[in-house]
Amino acid sequence: MALHIGIDLGTSGIKAVLIEDLSRIVAVAAEPVAVSRPRIGHSEQDANLWVSTVLTCLDRLAAEAPREMAAVRGIGLSGQMLAALILDADLRPLRPAMLWNDQRALVECADLLAAVPDIGNRTNGTPDPGITAPKLMWLRRHEPALMDRARMLLLTKDYVRLALTGEVATEPSDAGGTQLLDVASGRWDPALCRAAGWDPAHLPPVLDSWAEAGRLKPDLLTRWGMTGPVAVAAGAGDNMGSTLGAGGARPGDAVLTIGTSGVACIVDAAFHPGPQRAILTSAHVVPGVFLSMGVVMSATASLDWVGQMTGRRVPDLDAEATAFVAAEDPAAAPVFLPCLTGIRTPLNRPDMTGRMTGLHPGVTPAMLAYATMEGVAFQFADCIEAQVEVGVRPERFTVVGGGTRSALWLRLLATALDQPINLIDGADMAGPRGAACLAAVAGGASVSVLRDPAGVAAVVDPDRDLGKAIAPRREAARALAKG
Repeated sequence: MALHIGIDLGTSGIKAVLIEDLSRIVAVAAEPVAVSRPRIGHSEQDANLWVSTVLTCLDRLAAEAPREMAAVRGIGLSGQMLAALILDADLRPLRPAMLWNDQRALVECADLLAAVPDIGNRTNGTPDPGITAPKLMWLRRHEPALMDRARMLLLTKDYVRLALTGEVATEPSDAGGTQLLDVASGRWDPALCRAAGWDPAHLPPVLDSWAEAGRLKPDLLTRWGMTGPVAVAAGAGDNMGSTLGAGGARPGDAVLTIGTSGVACIVDAAFHPGPQRAILTSAHVVPGVFLSMGVVMSATASLDWVGQMTGRRVPDLDAEATAFVAAEDPAAAPVFLPCLTGIRTPLNRPDMTGRMTGLHPGVTPAMLAYATMEGVAFQFADCIEAQVEVGVRPERFTVVGGGTRSALWLRLLATALDQPINLIDGADMAGPRGAACLAAVAGGASVSVLRDPAGVAAVVDPDRDLGKAIAPRREAARALAKG
């Protein structure tokens, strides 16, 4: 019996899962995490809230399954990517972390691209305000006194691992999102650091994602009744962790995450950058392959917004939208481009806001919910088309994330892609499972476990009749994006 813990650090919540033999879920603990938006376009979190929430989750696992907790041999973390967390000489945060959906560094993106015109072919993609390097430039311009005290840059999961082990480290999948790392080589690039105004000496060492990056502190072993030692893996960016946890390890595996944001992750045997289509390309957490990522900036977040505007719970909106499409022609609904926080792939328009056409007095909350799910599905299809354009070849599609709870959303996605999509057992556990796989290798298991497939629970096929109905609506959505 091998027991490991996978921790997934999401934007809106943190989940810790105790897993036996990388398959049986023993216990789960989840807690929400607040996001601060002090101004329009700003998105921040208190890094110490990440740590306290993780500790709370692990306390709950220990209380629920003390015998199994005692036998844990490894912990892995996957986390929201692209944050800018600046630490002082004592490794304490100097300010809240700027998150992946922070939009304030638009000017700095243009400055960085002018300084390094080929940056999109060396790093994970073209400069975007969500990526770390432009945020560093914004901080230097707007908070210079704070940046004078900066001595370390850490990413979300890496700061939590520091709290668990006392060790500073990162790994290529997450570090690739900083635009300070040469993705092909997996090394920090001094020239990129100079362009962003960051001292390379203030960056953590880069380890393999599956490497042991420290061991759990003795006081935490005692706190959770662990016999120890417990290896803590270097870990993964959230997209890579979820892709791994969903069985995405071979070239051609495509894992689509319908979460707060949406990501189309395609495993690729070669480094195929696509900056001209705002595609992100980073190292994967499996040896020898890369991950091409098309990003939908607002996925379940768009449906949450509709719920706020209509006073409906999201499950009720899903039920009402399902009833609508079963009884009526989708043409009665508005066409919605749900880019509430901009469009990354394929247009690189972080300044774009949501657009809708076809409003009339008969529009209902059900129609708005349907239009939102449909619009997100169209955006996923746009991402895949752009990735194919730059040489990536998706062959097998799996979908994970909170949006998988909606059968309608899955049907729309399969139809928009014109591809069958697989659902796996425990789709909502893909991130923690991927992190636990890395923990297993850090604790001594063979790296071959990273290539173990996930079990397929169901297959959702394209709906041909629905496809005919939505084809003209996709063209209308494309027109909105061009407007």
